[in-house]
Amino acid sequence: MKTKTQFSATFVLLAVLFTVCLITSNLLATKIFAIGSKIVLPCAVLIFPISYILNDCFTEVYGYRKARLVIWMAFAMNFFVALFGQIAVWLPAASFWQGGEHFEFVFRMAPRVAAASLLAFLLGSNLNALVLSKMKVASKGKGFGWRAIISSLAGELCDSLIFMPIAFFGTPWKILAGMMLVQVSFKVLYEIVVLPLTTVIVRKLKTAEEIDTYDDGISYNVFKIKDF
Repeated sequence: MKTKTQFSATFVLLAVLFTVCLITSNLLATKIFAIGSKIVLPCAVLIFPISYILNDCFTEVYGYRKARLVIWMAFAMNFFVALFGQIAVWLPAASFWQGGEHFEFVFRMAPRVAAASLLAFLLGSNLNALVLSKMKVASKGKGFGWRAIISSLAGELCDSLIFMPIAFFGTPWKILAGMMLVQVSFKVLYEIVVLPLTTVIVRKLKTAEEIDTYDDGISYNVFKIKDF
């Protein structure tokens, strides 16, 4: 008889928070804010880095395989929201309803942008988890702060290198490069600022869950979702 894998309530709550952060960041991305006259960013940067911080927590405490499971779950739920948001946009509006233009502005996504967003998240998040996992094994668990920053930088770069060229196809490369540099720098700086809090959370999670996973000899195949 096959033994069922058990997930703690803490793990489930963190997985839900991770998913909510991803979906919320996509909704917030419809607004652009400016800092001065040169820095222009989508409001998604306020919350999207939190998903990478949580990714670090999953990988460091529970291991790459469970982090991979959560990433795919969040990907599926984000696709679900995007799909039904698009269906809602397509449905004919009631004659007395006045919110059509604003509703479409938030939920209508060009197929190219939607595909870029989903693909960038999936690959960037998995790369973040993979780098942190391999560095943990190599360093024997030492230097979580540096590992978290380097893995997040790798993941954020991958995310931007995929999303920006696809979503803003046709934009001059010099402008794209500037946008990517600003976005990646902001996200990584964000994570550096909250790193002391992330470190405390990881330490408390390890103590509370009585677990500190080292991914020795596992498969890093991104599609092995059932292997957790």
